[in-house]
Amino acid sequence: MAIATTDPTTGQTLRTFDPLTDEQLEEALARAAAAARSYRLTPVEDRVRWLRAAADALDADTDAVAELMTTEMGKTLTAAKAEIGKCAAALRWYAEHGPTLLEPEPKDAGAVGAEQAYVTYQPIGVVLAVMPWNFPLWQAMRFAAPALMAGNVGLLKHASNVPQTALYLAELFRKAGFPDDVFQTLLIGSGTIERVLRDDRVAAATLTGSAPAGQSVAAIAGDVLKKTVLELGGADPFIVMPSADLDRAADVAVTARCQNNGQSCIAAKRFFVHRDVAEEFTRLFAEKLAALPVGDPRDPATKVGPLATESGRDDVEAYVADAVEKGATVVVGGQRPDRPGWFYPPTLLTGITPEMRVYDEEVFGPVAALFTVDSLGEAIEIANGHPYGLGSNLWSEDEGERAEFVRDIAAGMAFVNGMTTSYPELPFGGVKQSGYGRELTELGMREFMNAKTVWVGPRSDQQSSGDTATASE
Repeated sequence: MAIATTDPTTGQTLRTFDPLTDEQLEEALARAAAAARSYRLTPVEDRVRWLRAAADALDADTDAVAELMTTEMGKTLTAAKAEIGKCAAALRWYAEHGPTLLEPEPKDAGAVGAEQAYVTYQPIGVVLAVMPWNFPLWQAMRFAAPALMAGNVGLLKHASNVPQTALYLAELFRKAGFPDDVFQTLLIGSGTIERVLRDDRVAAATLTGSAPAGQSVAAIAGDVLKKTVLELGGADPFIVMPSADLDRAADVAVTARCQNNGQSCIAAKRFFVHRDVAEEFTRLFAEKLAALPVGDPRDPATKVGPLATESGRDDVEAYVADAVEKGATVVVGGQRPDRPGWFYPPTLLTGITPEMRVYDEEVFGPVAALFTVDSLGEAIEIANGHPYGLGSNLWSEDEGERAEFVRDIAAGMAFVNGMTTSYPELPFGGVKQSGYGRELTELGMREFMNAKTVWVGPRSDQQSSGDTATASE
């Protein structure tokens, strides 16, 4: 795939970039390693100041960066601005809480015969981040903010269709005052990732993307014994029970399925509706989906813009065609509009069966698959049969159903009467083929830190001559 900015609203390629040469990549790796040696020693208060400055600069650049994101991957300007605000908030969260999270964690010294015992969290060095295009700023910031607060150095290999957003991120941190080369953008193709990950100067990697991409990165990292965090696909279940507020649930269902033009790993994709309310919920859901304005993402009235790539739109069409051929019903949508660009309308499918690809594959576009079920247990059983386990949603006022859902759903995140989303204050990540590790909160920062145990023995003048060593491993 070429490294280029191609406007998905028109299909026109606006700018192309040459990938780094071997010599340029080597220089970037050498600079990153040098930066890691010094940056780890910077005072925490300096990192706090730089993070706050980055947040302020991002606020100031909102209009220009939102336009850039819309041009490169087609999200609405409204959504782009919201994403920028979220990134600024994450920078400020780590600036506020980072110093406390970096403090040594005391342990019971007496229990281990020490004068002092504690855990100190130290940066591990250069971390490679392989990021996708769908949230081109937020996905990268989820890594960058905690990593930089921790004292790590970042190398960003972004998706090849958002190169200008990727370059902006490196410029943002430079403008905020971070030392040179603490955060670099590498304009390289996916075929070069292995070389970077195998380099001894790179300590670890984080990837957000497809399950096959995660398998590839994990295999390489495993071969060289390097830590990885993987946030992969999702096919989040959205379960509606009879006690739910159906109108509110349908409103959230529309947003949960069509946010970011339907291109989100934590978008609700499979809707399990109890038979007692299936007819009413389906009617509400269909009406609200059909009412969404599809069009130019720069128009404030637009709710659904184009898909980011032509191949992505083709994939969505193929999923719908396969389902229809095998007996699914298209309640709304299902037809590509006759216009330039890579548009696809919000679509609702019912009559889903296991033979259809939409049953157990992730559709990365505004297509909802609706299942009618007879119980919460049936919904959970079908949902858990999927290889992914990222987010999940339950709509119910019944406390017993809520407890059953939280206990039994196989997912990294469980949201009750609300839409799955990400917050700096909550861990983010999945189970099964949705990956492993966590982003955000202190867990996200500590994924790429060495939790170093420190044991300090009593001073010699405090030890008695009868002290003996305890059994050791």
